[in-house]
Amino acid sequence: MTLVQLRHLIALAESGSFSRSAEALFLTQPALSRSIRALEAEMGQPLFDRIGRHSELTPFGREVLERARLIVFGVDELAASGRLMREGQAGSLRVGMGSGPGAMLMTPLLLEMAQRHAAMHVTVSRGSTDRLVQALRERTLDALVIDARSLSPAPDLRVLVLSEMRGGFMCRKGHPLLRVRGVLRFAAVRRFPIASTPLSDEVARILVERYGPAAHPDECVTLRCEEIASLVDVVRASDAVLLAIRAAAPDLVELPLKPAMAATARFGLVTLAGRAEPPSLAILRKLAQELMHD
Repeated sequence: MTLVQLRHLIALAESGSFSRSAEALFLTQPALSRSIRALEAEMGQPLFDRIGRHSELTPFGREVLERARLIVFGVDELAASGRLMREGQAGSLRVGMGSGPGAMLMTPLLLEMAQRHAAMHVTVSRGSTDRLVQALRERTLDALVIDARSLSPAPDLRVLVLSEMRGGFMCRKGHPLLRVRGVLRFAAVRRFPIASTPLSDEVARILVERYGPAAHPDECVTLRCEEIASLVDVVRASDAVLLAIRAAAPDLVELPLKPAMAATARFGLVTLAGRAEPPSLAILRKLAQELMHD
C-alpha cells in the first residue's frame, strides 16, 4: 500500500468515474485501474462496485476511505509544516549568547523574528560559556554565539567563525582621562574602576604582554558582569572605564592608550558536530554576519 494508491482511492471515490479520475490525476485509465486493483488485492476485499461506467464504494471501501483521508491529510500537513520550517516560518530556535554577541545581536534577532517570522518560537539564553556549552550538549539549545577564544576545543563541537571585532578601553564623554596631556598609560587607567565581562585567557595574555602583570583581569577588573549592557550603563553614568569590544558601546569614547591594546574578540557560531541544524539557524547566521563587525 502506498500513499499514491490512497490518493487514487480518494479521487475515484469523489468522482465515481475512472475516466474523470484518471484525467484529474494525469494518468491513463488503465494505469488507474491497475493501481486500484493492486490496492484491493492487498486489502483482500473489493473497495468499489463497478456499476456500468460508474464506480461506488463498497461498505468496506467506505471505511478504508475514511482512514485514507486521515492519512493523506496528515502527510500533507507534515509536508506543509516542513516547508514552513525550511522557509523560517514555523518551528523553533533556541540560542545561547555570550555577553558581547548578546549586546549586538539579541534585540535585532528578536525583532527580526517578531516582524518576519511571527510563528517561530524563539528562546535566547544568556550565561557563561561553560553553562551555554553544557546546555548545547544537553540539547536544550540549538546553537551558541560566543567568543570562540573562550571555548575549549572539543571534537563534538563545530565552530563557524563569524567575525573578529576590535576591543579597547572606553569611557564616557567628559571623563578625566580624556584631559590627560601627553601619552596615556595603563597606570592612569588603573586609578579608576575598570568594568568588563569575563575575559578569555587569550585576552588576559595580551593585556599582560602590553601593560604588565597589573593588567591581568583578576588584578585590574573591579566590576565584572555577564551582561555588558549593564556595564555600559554604569560607565555612561560614572568615571568607570569599560574594557570590551568597541562595537558594544559606540557612544563611548575609546581611550588612546600607549601601547595600543590591539586585541580582538573572535565570535563564532557553535553547534554540535554531526547533528542536523534546525532550518531556522540560517536566519541567525545571516543576521550575525550582517551585524557583527566593526
